[in-house]
Amino acid sequence: MTLSVTELCIARGGVPVLEGLSFVLAPGQALVVRGPNGIGKTTLLRTLAGLQLPISGQIIGTEDSIAYAGHSDGIKPTLTVTENLTFWANVFGASGIDPALDAFDLKELSDRHAGNLSAGQKRRLGLSRLLVTGRPIWVLDEPTVSLDVAAVALFADAVRAHLGEGGSALIATHIDLGLDADILDLAPFKAVPRAVDDFDGDFL
Repeated sequence: MTLSVTELCIARGGVPVLEGLSFVLAPGQALVVRGPNGIGKTTLLRTLAGLQLPISGQIIGTEDSIAYAGHSDGIKPTLTVTENLTFWANVFGASGIDPALDAFDLKELSDRHAGNLSAGQKRRLGLSRLLVTGRPIWVLDEPTVSLDVAAVALFADAVRAHLGEGGSALIATHIDLGLDADILDLAPFKAVPRAVDDFDGDFL
C-alpha cells in the first residue's frame, strides 16, 4: 500500500502550519519526519491518521491502512498486558499476540496489570499494538519517548521487520534509530503567516 500526499495544507487551532506538502511513502520504505518544535509534525500525523481534516490537498492510500501511535500509549490500566493486546487483536481481527509479546520483550510481564507498569514498559505495550493491527502503514509520533536504549533497539528491530514484510513507516523523531530511512524535512513547507491588513474584517 502506497501513501501519497499532494499539495497538503493543514492547520492547528484554525491557523495554517504547513502548506504545499507533497510526498510518497512506498511499501518497504521508512520516512523520518523532522522539523523544529511547533512546526506541525504532530498535526501532520494526526491528519494522515484521519483524526482531523486538512484545509486542502489530497491524501491517497489511508483508508483502513494506517496504524497510528501518538503520544498516548492507548492502554487500559485495569487490564493485564495480555488482556490489552488481546483486546486490540480482537478489534483488528489478528490471529494471536505472541509475536507482539516477543518483539517488545513483554512475555514476563504478560500477567501484570498495565497500570502497574513503568513508563517505559507502558510505552513498549503501546507500541506492541502495532503488530496486531495488520495494517501496512505505521504513522508514529515520537515513539521512543520513555524507552531505554535496549527498548529503542527492540522498536527499531520491529520497524525493520515490518519494512521487510512490505510495510512502511512514517516516524516523527529527533533520535537516530539506525534505520535505512529517508528524511522528510518540514521546514520548507512552513505556512506563510496570513497578512492582517483589515483587523475589523476578521470579525465580519
